[in-house]
Amino acid sequence: MSALRVLISINVIVSECINAETRTLVTPSNGLRPKMSKDNDSAASTNSSLMDRKQRSFILPVEANTSLSKPVDTKAVLSCPPITQKAVLVTIRWEIILRDKPSCTRAYRRDANETRAINCSDETISWDSRPDRNPALQIDPVAITHDGYYRCEVVTSHGHFYHGYHLTVLVPPEVTLFQLENETIVCRAAAGKPAAQISWTPGGDCHTVEEPLGSDTVTVQSSCRWEDHRVSKVSCSVSHLTGNRSLSIELSQGVIVLGFPPSTLLIVLYVKFSLFLVILVIVGFIYFQRIKDCSPFFDVQALLTPESPGKDACSPGQNLLIHYTAY
Repeated sequence: MSALRVLISINVIVSECINAETRTLVTPSNGLRPKMSKDNDSAASTNSSLMDRKQRSFILPVEANTSLSKPVDTKAVLSCPPITQKAVLVTIRWEIILRDKPSCTRAYRRDANETRAINCSDETISWDSRPDRNPALQIDPVAITHDGYYRCEVVTSHGHFYHGYHLTVLVPPEVTLFQLENETIVCRAAAGKPAAQISWTPGGDCHTVEEPLGSDTVTVQSSCRWEDHRVSKVSCSVSHLTGNRSLSIELSQGVIVLGFPPSTLLIVLYVKFSLFLVILVIVGFIYFQRIKDCSPFFDVQALLTPESPGKDACSPGQNLLIHYTAY
């Protein structure tokens, strides 16, 4: 019996040792794995990295927005998100949201090869070409009413993609330069969008006002005067997103603005005129007094004989004048 117990104890100990070694070989915490398991993990990792690279090559930006400015009476082309060669196109849809108008939708479905337009009454907005080849949208010509938001939605086998445009229409201002009667020079940039900027050469005492009009257009007017110096030529420069313009005006006598108010100027002119009248009266009085002192008759011998020194007599010309006046 004792020998049998010893044999049973030995079997139990050997079994426990074998189980312990087996657990050690398969325990992940010890970093010991069967060789076949390592090969399988390496192959799976390689396949996974290849799939990731393939998927990254097909990734497109899900949604993007762009601010776009276009001058009035030009052509605008709005593009959709690009489509990769391996992606299969399903549908394309343009959503057009304009001010004070219902939303317009233009769509293309590839499987049926058909296009649709919903609430689209503006014929100047259309597909740039065949939507299955180029789904871009064109606006020709651009009008001031085309301010708004345009969004293209592309559905492919790889997902949904969007690109939006905030379109702003630019209107060049009409520029004029003229002079007022009070010697003020005025530069006007009428009905521009956005408002224009006005500058002067040479600089002066200027006042600028803005007058908002309809459809976000603005008229800008700048009035200038120049003090304490003479100006013979004035230039007005107008800066705008559609382009810059410069106008000049030549002044024949220049612009002279004195350093005192107009009322004082009138007083000075009145004093000068009064002095001129006084001088004229004095000169006339002296002239007529001398005529009065002369004799109304003269003889011819007096014309031929020089006057003796100290003799008070009229000149021959004066005597002749008086003689004919008497007759």
